[in-house]
Amino acid sequence: MGGAREPDAGHGPNLLLIDRQPLFLAALGSLLAAPPVRASVQVAHDTDGGLEIALRGDVHLVFCEIRSEPISSSDLVERLSQLTPRIPVILLGDVEDERLMAAALHTSVAGLFTKDARLDEFLVGVQTVLSGHRAVGSNLMGMVLARLSDTMPHSRRAASQLSPTELDILTMIGQAKSIPVIAAARGISHKTVRNHLANIYRKLELRSRTEAMLCAARMGLTAN
Repeated sequence: MGGAREPDAGHGPNLLLIDRQPLFLAALGSLLAAPPVRASVQVAHDTDGGLEIALRGDVHLVFCEIRSEPISSSDLVERLSQLTPRIPVILLGDVEDERLMAAALHTSVAGLFTKDARLDEFLVGVQTVLSGHRAVGSNLMGMVLARLSDTMPHSRRAASQLSPTELDILTMIGQAKSIPVIAAARGISHKTVRNHLANIYRKLELRSRTEAMLCAARMGLTAN
């Protein structure tokens, strides 16, 4: 399976939105076309039409409602993940779609968010997926933790391995803060934040931002 398509330098990504609600499509399309994403947006009202558009090529990322028809969202995720290069999919659902979201964790889905996710967190998640990583909304994190409770056995002793600054940065990662936001909050450069993140990943044996968010939640760093 090949890597995902990457936007051309100097151009925003080409995104495809699939949803049966015209008002939601219009709102999401306007959001993604504006900074910071600056995307070119195509829309489809069902997964048959969406799949046809995606197979024409030059789509970097697909957003699809989790209750899609006539092709199920899970089938769409798997079909697009088998392409070369693959097309990542972010699934969007309502709060009451928790069971469907939980089932989607076991697919090749690139992102999971509820439609009421915080705007800043959602936009960070979109950029994360476009960078080739997986993103999960913080309001779904408890469900993810319950499903993946055995994936990070070292988190129980994690606090003793990190410096106070690293703990603070991990907390902000758990809150879906971006590197620029963390840098501004700490009064340090973007490069210094990345250096701290590299140390955190090495000490906790983490491989991605999603795993760091999970680890922060398991350590209780994101609790209100």
